Amino acid sequence: MNFYDQLKFDAQGLIPAIIQEQKTGRVVMMAWMNRASLESTVATGKTHFWSRSRQKFWMKGEESGNTQTVKDIAFDCDGDCLLIQVEQKGPACHEGYNSCFYRSAESGGFKITEARLLTPEQMYKRKT
Repeated sequence: MNFYDQLKFDAQGLIPAIIQEQKTGRVVMMAWMNRASLESTVATGKTHFWSRSRQKFWMKGEESGNTQTVKDIAFDCDGDCLLIQVEQKGPACHEGYNSCFYRSAESGGFKITEARLLTPEQMYKRKT
């Protein structure tokens, strides 16, 4: 039995994927995958996702050059969530931060918890 048969995709055919930088253990992003994007991820060793807002298949770094090389793909006990460990090249966040989780709640507001590495304008004009 292959591992795809162990997964539970939702009614839209999607499964959440938590992306973790393998070296640091830091969660850098969360995105949605459908079976085709997961199969492409496995086949290429680069993360691919399904954009719910754009209704589009995409590869991480296709526009910014900030790619993710897959090191491990795990799934939880219920089979309804993926944990993908990667080697992250450049910022993971489209806002230019290392992690999409760069804000923390603080007394009714929030604070920025890490330095921005690049502006979005800098990231998206430089492709590798």
